[in-house]
Parts: sequence; structure tokens; C-alpha cells
Amino acid sequence: MEYVSTRDKSRKVSAAYAIANGIAPDGGLYCPTSFPTLAAEDWHALANMDYKGRSALVLGKFLTDFSAEELAGYAAKAYADDKFGGKDTAPVVPLADGKHMLELWHGPTCAFKDMALQMLPHLLTASLRKTGETRTACILVATSGDTGKAALDGFHDVEGTKIMVYYPVDGVSPMQKLQMVTQKGENVEVVAIRGNFDDAQSAVKRIFTDEATRAALDRDGMMLSSANSINWGRLAPQIAYYISAYCDMVQSGAVKMGGKINICVPTGNFGNILAAYIAKRMGLPVNKLICASNRNNVLTDFFKKNGTYDKNRDFYTTSSPSMDILISSNLERLLFMASGQDDRMVAELMERLSEDGSYQVAAEVFEKISADFDAGCCEDAQAAETIRTLWEQEHYLCDTHTAVAVRVYEEYRARTGDETPTVIASTASPFKFCRAVIEALGGTLERDDISQLAVLSGLTGVEAPAPLAALADQAPRFDRVVDKAEILSTVALLKGL
Repeated sequence: MEYVSTRDKSRKVSAAYAIANGIAPDGGLYCPTSFPTLAAEDWHALANMDYKGRSALVLGKFLTDFSAEELAGYAAKAYADDKFGGKDTAPVVPLADGKHMLELWHGPTCAFKDMALQMLPHLLTASLRKTGETRTACILVATSGDTGKAALDGFHDVEGTKIMVYYPVDGVSPMQKLQMVTQKGENVEVVAIRGNFDDAQSAVKRIFTDEATRAALDRDGMMLSSANSINWGRLAPQIAYYISAYCDMVQSGAVKMGGKINICVPTGNFGNILAAYIAKRMGLPVNKLICASNRNNVLTDFFKKNGTYDKNRDFYTTSSPSMDILISSNLERLLFMASGQDDRMVAELMERLSEDGSYQVAAEVFEKISADFDAGCCEDAQAAETIRTLWEQEHYLCDTHTAVAVRVYEEYRARTGDETPTVIASTASPFKFCRAVIEALGGTLERDDISQLAVLSGLTGVEAPAPLAALADQAPRFDRVVDKAEILSTVALLKGL
């Protein structure tokens, strides 16, 4: 299968090339030229596989320059039982009112990003070999909290790579920050910026298209790549967990094979729900994709206002910081896919976004999009109420991001009367956002440090995940803080790693 840029489909590249390079030279995002479909024999095989097998099969449909044996080997390593707490890598927990919680946070950093970022290092290093690349891959990552730690964990001390993570200094939870600044590894660097995630993400994209920076790195035997979901190798592994969830629901009797489900996803950068959209295009029986936003509801407005995307609005720091985003990069891929790969249209819209901060999608394109999607948003107080209600009524403890999705789903169900069984992406352990969860449950927290894990455990009787508890013995390694205008200059730090 070949890949093209969302902004210029005239040049086709291999999956390995797209993964190795991360982003197209024109600033566009790589997409497959077609959607593979899952045949009846595929579904039969998937139903009888564990998560490792399902991941390898799904990836094999897209990464045709990788062998089945290669992908199976990578999946076995990425989703090893000791990394994900057992064989049930992404369990589905049934709750009341049609809710089926797809828990994606049982990996080493306790967030859904592990589902892709434990696989990406294997895909990236193999892609470098397949394309004959001998330079060191310098991986730049902008994070709103979870991607940074997951990428650092996945790539630390991986031969042939260096990784630099940028995070908003006041825009992540204390636990997310502690995870990043204590990261081990000789090839890692972490930089805080005075700004928000959008500032970091925009700066990283500018670095990728800055010819002087790329040339300087090339002279030093280095090249740029990405571990954000702008990289197809980061996004593709996420498709598998929606297909796996469906298989689990079929096996449990929650739905019959061929019966439809809804999927509700809390998202800011749109990659997580785009993976569900791609799964639907492959043949996953999905009735409606429900996009859940927090107070930074630029995506909700896009779906509710007939395809008007406008980032010219106030930015809010919320209790669900991984969704505090106003520039949703992967929406560009949806526009490309839904428009029949109209690269000229996408390039024009992205230019308007860059220049004016807004754009309007053509009516015929938005009509296709709206047939698949619904959307809603949730304030912090509503998310807190949802956390408390879920705990009191169903004894299910969830984090702030998952609570946003639950609230939006419940409002969707009440509004539409749609009782289709619904997969809700549970994206992080509640222990990554202790203060907000403790306060939602009526508890108090005096300090934002590692002791908050014990407070939440004491309040609920739920044991804190071992990877988070282990942070108590680790000293911070990184304390660099820069202005957003200085991000380009920090690339020079890669030489010293």
C-alpha cells in the first residue's frame, strides 16, 4: 500500500518511508491511498486471537512492506504481558445504560498512548532499515501530558534514535510532569515551554519544514521524525483496539457479529477518534462516532456548526489537560479521507487555518462527515459530577478525560434515544489526575506530589498502578523552561545526546 500527503497526493511513498519521516515535506500528513477491508475470514480469525494477534493482523492490512512475521514479533514485544499487567491488554468493562469501557491505560505509563507508543519504536527502527536510512532519527514530540511520557518510555535508549519532548509548563497534571522529568535514558531530553500545547505543536511542525534546521541536522548525521499522531506509525496501531473491543463484545454476547456499536472518544487532537473512523471504513460495524470535548470545544463546534473550524477563541486550562487543544491536527486527515482525497481543498483549508485561524468546509464534504459523527462537550464541574456518580452508583473509578466521554455519551443517548451498545474509550488511569478525582469524590488534597496516590487509594480502596507508585523513588532530571519563541533553538540540544 502506498501513502500520500494530505496536501499533495502526486508523490507516493511506502509505509516505511511515511513512518520514518513522520510528516510530509509540504507540512501535510501521510495517509494511505485506499482503505483495506476486513473479510469474513479476517473477522473469524480476529475473534479467536489475543490482542497481540489482532494488532498484527490489522497493521498488516496497512503496512504491506512489513511481513506478517515482523509485525507479529513487534506486537509480541510491544504488548508483552509484563508491560500491560497480563494477557488482557485492552479490556472491555460493561457498565449500565449500554456503556462498555474500553480500558486503554494498563500499559507502562498508564495512558492510552502506550497502545501505540510501545509499538512505534519497532516500526520506526524497522522503517529506517527498510528505507536504507543510516542517520540517527531525532524524534520531536509536543505533548499535552500523556504522549510525552509514553514516547519517552517507548524510545529511551533505543539504538539509532534520540527524542526531545516539549510540554506546556502549566498545562499538565503534577503526575504527568513527574513522569516526564524523571525519565531515564541517555538519548532523551525534556523541555517545558511557557505556552500551551498548540504553541508546542505548531513549533514542532515549523521545525519539520525549516530547511536550515534540517540541513544542519543532516550535516551531523541526524534526521527528524515524530512520535505524535501526525506520524502514521503512531496512528495505525490505534485502529486495532477498536476492532479488538468489538471482538471482545461479540465473545461476551454484548453484540452479535455484524451488529452495530457506537464509539465515544474524548479527544483534542482528533487522532484517537480518527482511528475509530478508519476502523469503520475497514468494515467495523459502527453506527455513530461520538466526539467528546472539554471546555476547549473547537471540535464540538466544528460538528455542530456545519463544518466551521475556528481556533480564534479563549484557551482554557481544564481538569482534562490532555484535551486542552485548539488546533486538532488529525482533523486534516479526516478532511482528506472524507473528501475523496481532495488534496487541493485540504491545502487551501490548512492555509486559511494558518493565516486566519479558521476555515469552512464545503457543504457536500461536511454532509459526508456528519453522517458518521456526533459531538458534545463537557465542563469540569460536569466531569466531576460524572466521576462521583460512576463511583457511587457503579463503583467504577475513572479519570477526568474518560468522565468527559461518559458525560457526552449520556447526553447523546438522552437526546437521541439511541440505545446502541457503545464503546467508551477510557484513556488514562484516574491516578494520573489525583487532585481532580479526589475533589470530585469529596476528598481533600493538601499537596500536589506523589503522596496524592495514597490519598486516592485511601479514599477508594483502589490500588495505585505500580508505574506511578515507583515515581516516589526517582529524582527529577530535567528542569529546562523556555519561551515558545525559543523552541527552534533547543533542537541544538539533540547534538549533545
